[in-house]
Amino acid sequence: MSNHDYVIDPPALVCVPVVGGGQFPVRRIFCVGRNYADHVREMGGDPSLEKPVFFTKPADAVLIGGAVMDYPPQTADLHHEIELVVAIGQGGANIAQDSALGHVFGYAVGLDMTRRDLQAQYKAKGQPWDMAKAFDQSAPIGAIARASVIGHPTAGKITLTVNGAPRQQGDLAQMILPVAAIIASLSQYVTLASGDLIFTGTPDGVGPVQRGDLLQGSVAGVGEVRTQIV
Repeated sequence: MSNHDYVIDPPALVCVPVVGGGQFPVRRIFCVGRNYADHVREMGGDPSLEKPVFFTKPADAVLIGGAVMDYPPQTADLHHEIELVVAIGQGGANIAQDSALGHVFGYAVGLDMTRRDLQAQYKAKGQPWDMAKAFDQSAPIGAIARASVIGHPTAGKITLTVNGAPRQQGDLAQMILPVAAIIASLSQYVTLASGDLIFTGTPDGVGPVQRGDLLQGSVAGVGEVRTQIV
C-alpha cells in the first residue's frame, strides 16, 4: 500500500534501542501484576491466595533514552514500579515452559508507572483500571540486552533510587512466576508475537514520585533505566 492510500498519516513505529546496535520494534506491551510476594503484601493481598494477573499498555507508552516524563493528568498519586522486561523475538501460542526461553530476544529494565489513586478507585468499584496503567509515557525503558550475550537471568539484584535514595530493592529470584512460566502462561491467553514486550512485575517498596524527581533503576547483568518527572 502506498502512502497516499492512507486516509490519515500512519503512526510512527515505536522502537527500543538494542545494546550493541539496532532497534527493537515494539508490537504490544504486556505486564504482570503481583508477581513478587512482598509487593502483594504491601498492596494488601495474600500471596498464598492470589495469582499474578496480566494487563496491557499501548506500544507508544514506551519512553526511551532517559527522556523526561511528564507528570500525567488526573492523578495526585503517581507511583514507580521497577521491573525486568522481556523482549519476545519469536512468537507462538500455548508455549511449553521448558522451551519458552527460546522465544526471548533479550531483556531490559523498565518502569511500570501507575496512577495509584485511580487504580484504587477503579478496584473499589470493580471497574477496569486501564487508565491507571495504560497512559502516555507510562513505560520508561532502557536499552535491550541480547539474550545471546547476557543469557537468561534468573537471579540478580533489582533496584530503584529516587533522587539517589533507595526506594525498591529485590532479587529476580523472588518472582512468583519466573520468565519461562510467564511466557507459557501468557501464551495460553494470546498468541505472542515478535516485538512484544513483557514487564514481569515489581518487588516491594513502590511509592509516590513528584515533579522534579529523578528515577534510576537497574537489574544486575541486564542494564539500567532512567527518567525524571517534569
